[in-house]
Amino acid sequence: MQLKIMPKKKRLSAGRVPLILFLCQMISALDVPLDSKLLEDLVQPPTITQQSPKDYIIDPRENIVIQCEAKGKPPPSFSWTRNGTHFDIDKDPLVTMKAGSGTLVINILSEGKAETYEGVYQCTARNERGAAISNNIVVRPSRSPLWTKEKLEPITLRSGQSLVLPCRPPIGLPPAIIFWMDNSFQRLPQSERVSQGLNGDLYFSNVLPEDSREDYICYARFNHTQTIQQKQPISVKVISVDELNDTIAANLSDTEVYGAKSSRERPPTFLTPEGNASNKEELRGNVLSLECIAEGLPTPIIYWIKEDGTLPTNRTFYRNFQKTLQITQVSEADSGKYQCIAKNALGVIHHTISVTVKAAPYWIMAPQNLVLSPGEDGALNCRANGNPKPKISWLSNGVPIEIAPDDPSRKINGDTIMFSSVQERSSAVYQCNASNEYGYLLGNAFVNVLAEPPRILTSTNTLYQVIANRPALLDCAFFGSPLPSIEWFKGTKGSALHEDPYVFHENGTLEIPVAQKDSTGTYTCVAKNKLGMAKNEVHLEIKDPTRIIKQPEYAVVQRGSTVSFECKVKHDHTLIPTVTWLKDHGELPSDGRFTIDKDHLVVADVSDDDGGTYTCVANTTLDNVSASAVLSVVAPTPTPAPIYDVPNPPFDLELTDQLDKSVQLSWTPGDDNNSPITKFIIEYENAMHEAGLWHHQAEVPGTQTRAQLKLSPYVNYSFRVMAENSLGRSSPSEASEQYLTKAAEPDKNPMMVEGLGSEPDNLVITWQPLNGFESNGPGLQYKVSWRQKDGDDEWTSVIVANVSKYIVSGTPTFVPYLIKVQALNDVGFAPEPAVVMGHSGEDLPMVAPGNVHVTVVNSTLAEVHWDPVPLKSVRGHLQGYRIYYWTDQNSSKRNRRHIEKKILTFQGSKTHGMLPGLEPFSHYTLNVRVVNGKGEGPASPDRVFHTPEGVPSAPSSLKIVNPTLDSLTLEWDPPSHPNGILTEYTLKYQPINSTHELGPLVDLKIPANKTRWTLKNLNFSTRYKFYFYAQTSAGSGSQITEEAVTTVDEGKEEWRKEIVNGSRSFFGLKGLMPGTAYKVRVGAEGDSGFVSSEDVFETGPAMASRQVDIATQGWFIGLMCAVALLILILLIVCFIRRNKGGKYPVKEKEDAHADPEIQPMKEDDGTFGEYSDAEDHKPLKKGSRTPSDRTVKKEDSDDSLVDYGEGVNGQFNEDGSFIGQYSGKKEKEPAEGNESSEAPSPVNAMNSFV
Repeated sequence: MQLKIMPKKKRLSAGRVPLILFLCQMISALDVPLDSKLLEDLVQPPTITQQSPKDYIIDPRENIVIQCEAKGKPPPSFSWTRNGTHFDIDKDPLVTMKAGSGTLVINILSEGKAETYEGVYQCTARNERGAAISNNIVVRPSRSPLWTKEKLEPITLRSGQSLVLPCRPPIGLPPAIIFWMDNSFQRLPQSERVSQGLNGDLYFSNVLPEDSREDYICYARFNHTQTIQQKQPISVKVISVDELNDTIAANLSDTEVYGAKSSRERPPTFLTPEGNASNKEELRGNVLSLECIAEGLPTPIIYWIKEDGTLPTNRTFYRNFQKTLQITQVSEADSGKYQCIAKNALGVIHHTISVTVKAAPYWIMAPQNLVLSPGEDGALNCRANGNPKPKISWLSNGVPIEIAPDDPSRKINGDTIMFSSVQERSSAVYQCNASNEYGYLLGNAFVNVLAEPPRILTSTNTLYQVIANRPALLDCAFFGSPLPSIEWFKGTKGSALHEDPYVFHENGTLEIPVAQKDSTGTYTCVAKNKLGMAKNEVHLEIKDPTRIIKQPEYAVVQRGSTVSFECKVKHDHTLIPTVTWLKDHGELPSDGRFTIDKDHLVVADVSDDDGGTYTCVANTTLDNVSASAVLSVVAPTPTPAPIYDVPNPPFDLELTDQLDKSVQLSWTPGDDNNSPITKFIIEYENAMHEAGLWHHQAEVPGTQTRAQLKLSPYVNYSFRVMAENSLGRSSPSEASEQYLTKAAEPDKNPMMVEGLGSEPDNLVITWQPLNGFESNGPGLQYKVSWRQKDGDDEWTSVIVANVSKYIVSGTPTFVPYLIKVQALNDVGFAPEPAVVMGHSGEDLPMVAPGNVHVTVVNSTLAEVHWDPVPLKSVRGHLQGYRIYYWTDQNSSKRNRRHIEKKILTFQGSKTHGMLPGLEPFSHYTLNVRVVNGKGEGPASPDRVFHTPEGVPSAPSSLKIVNPTLDSLTLEWDPPSHPNGILTEYTLKYQPINSTHELGPLVDLKIPANKTRWTLKNLNFSTRYKFYFYAQTSAGSGSQITEEAVTTVDEGKEEWRKEIVNGSRSFFGLKGLMPGTAYKVRVGAEGDSGFVSSEDVFETGPAMASRQVDIATQGWFIGLMCAVALLILILLIVCFIRRNKGGKYPVKEKEDAHADPEIQPMKEDDGTFGEYSDAEDHKPLKKGSRTPSDRTVKKEDSDDSLVDYGEGVNGQFNEDGSFIGQYSGKKEKEPAEGNESSEAPSPVNAMNSFV
């Protein structure tokens, strides 16, 4: 049996009598102190309570203190080993041991060196019951060595290259903290481009000119000795691209420039780690740090992923601008492959780090102390884990168990020692050692064999006082070996208490969950084991709770007046209460205006500062209660007080006077925030049917803090209150307690009752069901009743539930019915419902409309008349009449099933209607049908009618082909909608001069069967505008227009020639006259002879001018004078320089401003210099047509034919012949009265090119 020293459970209420409780702890709870008297009698093996860390780094400038503290009974003695052998401290005058302790103090300040005392120390604490040992404490002095001397050459490199500045700090103990600073001890700024690695080196992904400096200094700080070591400064010079001219580059040797990489942009590469993959090993519980630093231009961005999983959310941190990934409290689950990705605009690279998490041993179950009585059984368990799996070994009193004295009650089974039938000599301290290659764990646990009769540690006759209806806890702290059993009795001759209504705790405490008046009395605790018995009596008194029966009330008073708050308290007559008043949860102001008189607090001469919350607190030794009221101070004049905010929400909601259909709700107002509350708004929630949805219940004036609320049956109410002042409405209060009202019969019936048939032989009755709030009770159902309106039948009824529809089958077609739906529940029926009328289902109409006839109004409109059908034949609600009509033309060419029919519906009982949008000169067929809610009835006999001819549409197309000197040929397609029989075509045309003036109009009639016509005897090189339309007997249709130009007379003008380089594909024509037609011919001569192609184009009209003589303008005269003066000054300067013998660079200027027409071709592309502008290289649009308006913007360049196209120009065939026409850019016509004064003759301006 294991002895349990039971801890005391926290007591919820205490009496006035002071009580000291001593805790007896379970085997595993070793730190809880025992009763002082008990400790005097009980022996206990040693326990190590404090020791120095396993890896103990000391400061060589201070004395060495190696801690070892232990407890036990009798007090233990201490000894030490050093490096595995006994350490005799008496032989070393510098070593002393603290009195009553095992802590060593080595005095090295007076003499001696810390290095002399390096080693592995272990402490042993021993008494007659066993020996406990400490960990192996490795003592090492800290070291902060200097940097080795080295010569650092200045580094020179180009802007954009990468750079690594090595730190390589000296190896210290513990390792140094690395940082980079300048000569002024200012930290060097770091960024995504520049950062320090985990090894201390400074990495530059790419350097910039501003990185140049001579004081890059790496510092190593050794915290243990508070020293900082400094590396020699490193000089870095970054040369920008602008500085690298040929002269500087010639003077720089290869060794002077850092690296050989180009400063051009480049994809990322890793500076660290190297290669595509690497491995990382970390110990469980440490911080895993993974690092990737890349170089590149632009600066790469680093991000991380775990290939076979996700990164832990709460343990993952990114450091050093995402270049370092850290995972805290790493475990074996964090093993796997991690990938860092470096990316810039030129590429992406990856590096995979395989992480393996090893683990030094860690406890799963550390060995726990055992307290046994003679003859009992027990076990020591030592569970540890690690990676690799740790090895478990046992020691007894510090000696390996294999060579320790034999104990017949002990049996070792791996990580467990089993004890059976122990005796007092079995007491010992056992050590469990769990070790692997990464460390070890050492746990001490004693086995203490004791034979002790029961003892009760709770004081005798302890008095417990508890408020009624609260828990009562009666303590019985005990000790004994073997573990005693506990029983409780009430009264001197009472029987043992059992579970209900009591709760028995393992530590001996008796709990009465709800103490009542009859719980008062004497209780006896009895502890028994085989060695004896102990008992103790305690007393319990139950007191009445303290209550405030008259609470202070919310008050609004004027400044300067007096206010009184009342607080009447009722309490247990054996308890003496103290009443305290607080203001805003603090003490009342120390002011004579505040007086407390018995149950009242009086505030005289109220000021604005007196506003706030006043709280009455009634305290007794066992409980306390409080109640609050708000005082609002307003100005004595009608002037409104300042408004600062909406009120605070009310609180302390309470339901009283709870009746079947009403309840009283009271509340305490919140702070009105300096604006009086005008009203309170009360809302309710129906937790049974609409949880979370709040509805408006009532409103009361702002001076009222309670309201009588009317309730509905069978509703689980919760209420909340909001306060409102002139500034707005407060937040809602906390919800009140819930109140479920009693059920009652429904007080209303369903709404929206309708009866409509879905089939000819049924009646579908629908209604809007009652919601849960309206049901008034459980078991909501509906009584559905119906009968024919015009019959003598009795009502037929059914009762349904959980539906809002009922279908009556077997009804006659479209018969009126009387319908009613009544609600009922488990309590009773709702009032008699209203009767509504419905109809059974409709069927399709049986009769078609008769006497259908059509009157044609015009070529696109007809009027239809018909006779109505008998209402009985409709068999439903008459919705109207529907006309189907379609055209019969071309019906012989198509299947009649695919004829497109048009539909027109006329609502109600109309007997005529108009058909708009008909096609002229067409054959139409129509029929009429009656429509009800079910659908359409049969169609009337088809009626045929015809629409007369109409005017035709415009001809489908008009083209002008084969232009000659005096003729133009017109081709056209007939109108797509002739709307009758074409009788003839009308062609009208007139010439247009260069200023867009129109000449006389010629009218020409053309037979209807023609689609081509040639006009002769026209003027050459003249633009004509054509108007063309068709005619039927109904009149003329819409016209189509076009423009065209006759060709030029080649015999009156000589051809002009221009020789063009064979590599060119375009040439600009200069000196052309506006508004003139030109013929252009392009020829090529080669081995196969001379081939050519030609085309005609027309230049645009001249721009209008205002006929102003510029020579008479003042600004022009002034400008000419200024130009003449500048020329005169230039001549004088040239004359002076020439007289002085200087050479005036006329030839250079001539070379610089040579004639563009004779510029040599550029060597790089073989083109002429004058056409280097990108605009001159636009290709000619293939096959472009001449538009009707052949105009050219005057402000556009006239140096190239490119400018006469619409963005893209003509191209050439493979043989070099021109295959496109130049098209003019469209412009608005010049305004009337602003024509150009120059109108050159097209003949005189005629030019030709070969």
